[in-house]
Amino acid sequence: MIAVVGHPDLAVGASLADGLRDALEGCATGASVLVRAGAGLPLLVGQAVREAGRKLVVLLPRPFPGTATLPPRDRAAAGELLLLAEHVRLLPYDPADRDASVSADEQLIASCRQVVAVWDGSPSSGRDATAHLVAFARGRGIPVTVLRPAGAAPVRVRDGKRQETDTYVAPSG
Repeated sequence: MIAVVGHPDLAVGASLADGLRDALEGCATGASVLVRAGAGLPLLVGQAVREAGRKLVVLLPRPFPGTATLPPRDRAAAGELLLLAEHVRLLPYDPADRDASVSADEQLIASCRQVVAVWDGSPSSGRDATAHLVAFARGRGIPVTVLRPAGAAPVRVRDGKRQETDTYVAPSG
């Protein structure tokens, strides 16, 4: 299975969709793609996965007492993702709690054999944990393909070599 993670507030468009399809083509043949439900990037991933003829698995929060439902901006997208999904995985986490969401993403990544990260190379912030999730995957020896959005900073270089050992795909367009 392939996990896809990335910045939650990316401007999604044709070049990012093309880049995602290209990145998925480079992944293990026939592998399903797993994404956490939400608007923006997750929905774009779901659409790209189905267009590529792959199976989509959507991770949804399993409600339990004291937890929030998906934020209003994510609900319609989650509904569309469910229509695109071959399978749905329920995981108990509170989508309103950043730490719980990061923990859910870590569980998502730990269950996969490959990760595609739509990431501009910036460090983790109070809202976005993509850098953490990339490091989490790398630390477990899970191959990571990084798709850098248009306008992202170039790959960091140290001593004439890339710091990361992952595959990088620049979006077409």
